[in-house]
Amino acid sequence: MSTHFRSGPAFGLSAEVKSKLAGKYDSQKEEELRLWIQDVTGKRIGDGFMESLKDGVLLCELINVLQPGSVRKINNSTQNWHQLENIGNFVRAITEYGLKPHDLFEANDLFENVNHTQVQSTLIALAGMAKSKGFHSKYDLGVKYAEKQQRRFAPEKLREGRNIIGLQMGTNKLASQKGMTSYGTRRHLYDSKMAMDNPLDQSTISLQMGTNKGASQAGMTAPGTRRHIFDKKLELENCDTTTISLQMGTNKVASQQGMTTYGLPRQVFDNKYCTNPTEAYFNNGSEAEFDGYNQYSD
Repeated sequence: MSTHFRSGPAFGLSAEVKSKLAGKYDSQKEEELRLWIQDVTGKRIGDGFMESLKDGVLLCELINVLQPGSVRKINNSTQNWHQLENIGNFVRAITEYGLKPHDLFEANDLFENVNHTQVQSTLIALAGMAKSKGFHSKYDLGVKYAEKQQRRFAPEKLREGRNIIGLQMGTNKLASQKGMTSYGTRRHLYDSKMAMDNPLDQSTISLQMGTNKGASQAGMTAPGTRRHIFDKKLELENCDTTTISLQMGTNKVASQQGMTTYGLPRQVFDNKYCTNPTEAYFNNGSEAEFDGYNQYSD
């Protein structure tokens, strides 16, 4: 435990930490502590609670009431080192009284106003320890500590416990995964351990292997494969091999026969569809012979 001085104001991170600790201080708990200490010691505490405890005199008197003779000498001097000595004696006495190290505060937490929240927590823990030791007060403060419940077993009983298998090693009294198989392994259709009836014969096929009694994909082809027009398995009527299905085309309906592609010349006259002209022929001096049709192009 440190009891030396730490002078100077806090800046930066130190100031931020000090501000957070001050924000955790509980004013209601301070009033409860004030009433409890006044009831135990019989002395009145002024308005400044922490300032009244700063010299350590009241703290030493408090522990002497809870545990007589804990602090033999109390310094009433106003010197700093005497006050720090009182606080150090108080912390040492409550440690012997039963408080844990994480419940204690340092002398500077109180004397230099470093961490009043920790001082408050220590006093509340002291009240709980006093309650656990049977000290009664009209002010209920702190939590009573649990008492140790030690059990002692005979060596014979301890040796018997080695033969008991704990539930951490497994049990067969509750639901388990017995009989379950991992993913991807085969499932047996018959197991003699399950007390099931034997299959009638080896040729009996279970429904898990498939069936031909319900709807299936038999006769269906994959996308893009050839479709047969006639299949003997489907028992369709086979007329002849010269019959052309409509899937191969037809000349009974409108088609694109005779149509030309874009950009080609269109014939105005064609011998296959038009007869020779019957009009009189007049020679205009070009001495060109009429060959039966004239071809024009767009």
